[in-house]
Amino acid sequence: MVRSLEDELTDADYEALSNLRYTLRCFIDFSATAAQQEGLPAQQHQALLAIRGHRGIEAMTIGALAERLLIAPHSSTELVGRLVAAGYVSRTSDLTDKRKQTLALTEKADVVLKRLTKTHIADFKELAPRLINILRDLQRDL
Repeated sequence: MVRSLEDELTDADYEALSNLRYTLRCFIDFSATAAQQEGLPAQQHQALLAIRGHRGIEAMTIGALAERLLIAPHSSTELVGRLVAAGYVSRTSDLTDKRKQTLALTEKADVVLKRLTKTHIADFKELAPRLINILRDLQRDL
């Protein structure tokens, strides 16, 4: 029988959601520690990854980065300023709209991000089976 979301929640529902949140927090803690070991605050690592992983039609902008990181545009501007000052990102005024600034990683960022990404992928390979089981538990009977 398929349950609807209006049905009573079970202890297993709470357990699965709790396990998911715990597992995600463990990964976030791992990620923050790995970034710190590379000399990057976690948010800077997330920004570099967002810029490198951007596959949109247009280049990554400060506004798009803010959206991707779920932060305010002025916070994104400050974050990019710190990344530029540290030599990880270059920003260029858009030729068609001078209010926009496009972002690109420097070689220094590429080197650090490659090491971090390899480490994160290795961790995810270990974490994936547990996450898959938890997600199956949450999806069960829906």
